[in-house]
Amino acid sequence: MAISAKDVMELRKQTDCGMMECKKALTEADGDFTKAIELLRERGLATAQKKAGRIAAEGMVYADYCDECKAGVVIEVNAETDFVANNDRFVGFVKKLAGVIMKQNPADVEALLACKMDDETVGDALNGLILVIKENIKIRRFVRYEGHCAAYVHGGGTHAVLVNFETSDAVAAKPEFIAYAKDVAMQIAAANPAYTCQEEVPAEVLEKEKEIMLAQMANDPKTASKPDAVKQKMILGKVNKYYKENCLVDQEFIKDSSMDVKGYTAKVAKELGGDIKIVKYTHYVKGEGLEKRQDDFASEVASMVK
Repeated sequence: MAISAKDVMELRKQTDCGMMECKKALTEADGDFTKAIELLRERGLATAQKKAGRIAAEGMVYADYCDECKAGVVIEVNAETDFVANNDRFVGFVKKLAGVIMKQNPADVEALLACKMDDETVGDALNGLILVIKENIKIRRFVRYEGHCAAYVHGGGTHAVLVNFETSDAVAAKPEFIAYAKDVAMQIAAANPAYTCQEEVPAEVLEKEKEIMLAQMANDPKTASKPDAVKQKMILGKVNKYYKENCLVDQEFIKDSSMDVKGYTAKVAKELGGDIKIVKYTHYVKGEGLEKRQDDFASEVASMVK
């Protein structure tokens, strides 16, 4: 019996097992979904389905750059407990994933699961890891940049940054540029800018900030009675302050407060005899925006006694 890709995908959704395992099970079961699920359970693979509903907000974020293939990756893989981040198999899996993304360039997480990792798919390798570690593990997100990049991981996987630069191969190969690029990545991890430069700030965001500034002035007795022209000048100053706080290139350089990141970039470019531009970056914080697992040990013990 011919097994369609649609059937394989449907079984994968139901069991969270690898695509190849799902295809094998459906083939052996002659397309019978119930029997295929039983086969997967018998093989210990469908146990991943039971874990799929558990909250996974721990794990790690990771960033890496391949100078040879000129591609960089930042990725987040989540698990249920923070102990997993120290598990060698888990860490090795995440690092391998970054390499797979660099070389195979999948479009999204779904496509990544179908990519090859050694002699199996990423999806199969993931389910195998779930069986060993006995926790829900999810590949949450990733970003891949081509060109000259810098990767930085902080706190053993709590923060990860990938920065993309526009410069010549000659400049990028110099140790001074590599040190500069790492400084910029560390700046992003520490100061967490929202945008690369002023031009990236959406007009609606800026207008909203100005509305808030005007409201603050109206509620402040010291500024409420000032003429509109004066208020507009004050707003201009506040907008510049907003840029300095939220735009990477306008931020005060954390290693030298006498210059901003834009000035530091210009300084290094001049010293190296070339041009350097910070094009874009991605900063991942582990578990950012995810619901955190709340353990109620008293209830857990009580339920075990019952």
